[in-house]
Amino acid sequence: MRYKILFISSWFPNKLEPTNGNFVQRHAEAVSRLHDVEVLHSIGDATQIETYLFDDKIINGIRTLIVYYKNSKNPVLNFIRRIKAYQMGFSRLQKPDLVHANVLHNSMLFAVYLKRKFKIPFVITEHWSGFLKMNHNQLSKSQMFVAKIIANNAEFVLPVSQYLLNDLMELDWKTKFDVVGNVVDTQLFKLKSTSENKSFTFLHISNLIQLKNPEKIIVAALKLRTEFDNFELHIGGDGDVEKLNKIVKENKAENFIKTFSMLTLNEVAEKMSGSDCFILFSNYENFPCVLLESLSTGTPAIATKVGGIPEIINDKNGVLISNSEEELYLAIKAVVQKKVEFADSNDLHQFVDENFSIEIISKKFDIIYQQILS
Repeated sequence: MRYKILFISSWFPNKLEPTNGNFVQRHAEAVSRLHDVEVLHSIGDATQIETYLFDDKIINGIRTLIVYYKNSKNPVLNFIRRIKAYQMGFSRLQKPDLVHANVLHNSMLFAVYLKRKFKIPFVITEHWSGFLKMNHNQLSKSQMFVAKIIANNAEFVLPVSQYLLNDLMELDWKTKFDVVGNVVDTQLFKLKSTSENKSFTFLHISNLIQLKNPEKIIVAALKLRTEFDNFELHIGGDGDVEKLNKIVKENKAENFIKTFSMLTLNEVAEKMSGSDCFILFSNYENFPCVLLESLSTGTPAIATKVGGIPEIINDKNGVLISNSEEELYLAIKAVVQKKVEFADSNDLHQFVDENFSIEIISKKFDIIYQQILS
């Protein structure tokens, strides 16, 4: 049966943060293959004059309503405005059969409100690495309390990795759990051609924040350049590219380290198809889409052995390392020297297609929805 599903999320792409929560948007698009989906999001903007602004669009075939509220310096007032923005937005949309919430922040108390007022059940997908056990001590008691209220009212909590599921289950929440991973458009991130690049190309794409360690990736490339000159590093994304440019310029490395700013999804796919090995050197992660996208193009990866990454990367499709700069250097050196053998590119793509394609993820959500609503 085809149901009406409303996606709400603590994070979602918007005019202030164009890429934030894009993995939620992709989940919504996957679900829309089998159900009627609408998206509602609320976010504060300190620059706007009006208390509330409505941005109602059709994006990739899905009605997407983002309500911007005037942000203030008062967090309590901001929360009140955020929930009111959700209420006003909800009144403009069709009444859903089920709410699909995302990220256990206090915004998702709105899902609890809808369940209690209108008897609309909800599930919540959890993406945030903040709920990994290693980060629990960084969460306040109020954050954990609110998360527990939301989780205990949900029909299912759906972490995107087995690793995160194991850590969430230690919190003794009274709810059902299941794992539904991130989704990849395997038609967009298609298998690349077999033509080889003139120079071996390493690639890193992220929001370039500290935990991603982009500077350390550059340092490893600079060190490798003292021994080999047959490679390039392409590095960039939605973040402080100028900081990276400064390091590159200071080391006169412009001829082999190429930086870039924020890319569209099509441009990301093109970048990955033109690369030979992806690098993700994060301090911690949950279940990064970028690794799945890289593998889908047939591009192997070097990645830190943290969070759910070992569920994606193994010795057939990449190299797992600790968060050690020396291990990163040795890994990229081994790859350049062709001392590491990866499975055929077709196998890398097939792994993603069989486990994380739009068709697979949409069916997994459908099974859960049917279980709740049938």
